Amino acid sequence: MDLDIYCGPAPTPDILWSAWNFDPPLLAGVAAIFLFLVISAKSRRQRLAAWTSLVLMLLAFVSPLCALASALFSARVAHHVVLVTLLAPAIILAMPAETLRRPQLPAQLSFITHTVLMWVWHAPGPYLFALGSPAAYWLMELSLIGSALWLWMDILSPQRSAGAAIGLLLGTTIQMGMLGALLTFSREPLFASHMDSTHAFGLSPLADQQLAGLLMWVPAALPYLAAALLRLRSVFSGRSFDSKAPR
Repeated sequence: MDLDIYCGPAPTPDILWSAWNFDPPLLAGVAAIFLFLVISAKSRRQRLAAWTSLVLMLLAFVSPLCALASALFSARVAHHVVLVTLLAPAIILAMPAETLRRPQLPAQLSFITHTVLMWVWHAPGPYLFALGSPAAYWLMELSLIGSALWLWMDILSPQRSAGAAIGLLLGTTIQMGMLGALLTFSREPLFASHMDSTHAFGLSPLADQQLAGLLMWVPAALPYLAAALLRLRSVFSGRSFDSKAPR
């Protein structure tokens, strides 16, 4: 299928490790985000989170993972898992604490927005649209990252009650698990853009899709469950969620 994917055409295994993305506007954007985070950091924890954000941005958009996602839907899901479960909370943790003390909207809004976008962009039609042009690709990526940032800002805000934060975490785990289960147990491949690109990696389109579902079902849940356990521990220890952060 002839698609104008931002990360380029689907690579084969023999050229995958040379498929790095050194797009100048991308590198400039990554550098700008990192500099903003590291300059505004006021604690060791925030500086560590800023450097973690840099590594994750390079992994997602500069490393061969970006190109591999053009070939495998499972790699695309792994890419999105990195964005919404690791990069988004790292960016939030790198930001000044006062950012998390903004006026609060109902917690359900961030959850609903992120859930809708996750399901929409992993449906066959919108997903194919997203791979049709670089502009559509970035619409998908930035909307997923943006909604994940909003969700994690709600989760990590000291103004959000422990019950609400844990509810957001468990609700997100459940909705991603449901989406993963649908992909895993589907009896036919759903994503036209990967019908011819998976065989070089030893996977049928259906096996690739099932692997993607398992990634979304199990590994993607772990950061949310870990955050829920940390929030519970903070409640039982009588401390705020970020009170252990070194200054």
